[in-house]
Amino acid sequence: MERYEIATLTIRMGSQEAASLAAKAYSDSIDARGTLLGCWLSDIGRLNQLIILRGFDRTEDLVKERARTLKSPDPFGCLDYMTDMNLESYAPFPFLKPIVPAADGPYYEIRRYKLKQGTLMPTISAWEKAVPMRTQYSPLTIALYAIDGPSRTLQIWPYRSLEQRTQARYESVRDGAWPGIGCPDWVELEMSSTIVLPTSISPLQ
Repeated sequence: MERYEIATLTIRMGSQEAASLAAKAYSDSIDARGTLLGCWLSDIGRLNQLIILRGFDRTEDLVKERARTLKSPDPFGCLDYMTDMNLESYAPFPFLKPIVPAADGPYYEIRRYKLKQGTLMPTISAWEKAVPMRTQYSPLTIALYAIDGPSRTLQIWPYRSLEQRTQARYESVRDGAWPGIGCPDWVELEMSSTIVLPTSISPLQ
């Protein structure tokens, strides 16, 4: 897939099931473009965040779907459930395969790093060299770079448990498999991590 969108909806407490079903209906409607890939609710980090991941085969499809969402009187069918919405556009690190539905969770970690200016391509190059070793400890769903807003990356890592996450991260650093050489020098101090769980309609479970 050529482009990805992360939509983050701040929803009212207790509305996650209704909101996720509405988001699926919106994403599957006849007027929609793109493919629904993930729908998660935040569990650790900022709470009451419904995070929707969609993939697009063409940039044009992302642009048209973004316009549909912005012009909609009921974006994602969630007007009655949400208090805020943030839309982000991303491209994949070019050496990675497209996302396919999988059951590698149920715990997913979404990490966001703000990059220093001019360091995107060295970051991608370092990742390309390091990812084969890092994924021996745990799989990687996708790594993306933003095509709007500040220069930043987003990574999605699935884990069977929080204990597996701790072990994989500790052992990969201990063994020198991670992070990629140079990567820490290219990241600004603005970094975040959110642990999310898939809703019932998420293709990524």
